[in-house]
Amino acid sequence: MTQVPLAEGLFTWPSDEPALLAGQASDGSLTFPYRRHRLVGGRREALTQVELPRRGTLWTFTTQYFRPMSPPYAGDDTEDTFQGFTVGYVELPGALRIEARLTEPDASKLRIGQEMELRIIPLGIDGDGNQTMIYAFAPTEQETTA
Repeated sequence: MTQVPLAEGLFTWPSDEPALLAGQASDGSLTFPYRRHRLVGGRREALTQVELPRRGTLWTFTTQYFRPMSPPYAGDDTEDTFQGFTVGYVELPGALRIEARLTEPDASKLRIGQEMELRIIPLGIDGDGNQTMIYAFAPTEQETTA
């Protein structure tokens, strides 16, 4: 089965070390996801495409127990087959806080401030039968519980 990104221009892929793509303005500010232009100081400006850091820290998180509205949700599950997942904001150093799905579904194994790393994971099957891929963040260390 062919794997394709859910949307073009979100991340570098296929890659052993994928990175999210952002737009950088002349004032150094960043916009994610990448877009070609943005208003900067009231003027339309072309943005430079840059790769964001692959690692960051978990800033906050929650668990989503209900299937998101479709569209825009593009998973191939149904109300009956949907499984909850964790979602959070990961603070990338010197860059942005990115909202993303987390690969660890058990919230008890996550903690604010935990180091996270970018991963590319399957989401669903598109209308052409391709496996759609999304970005997510995974803990870089295994937590042990006492």
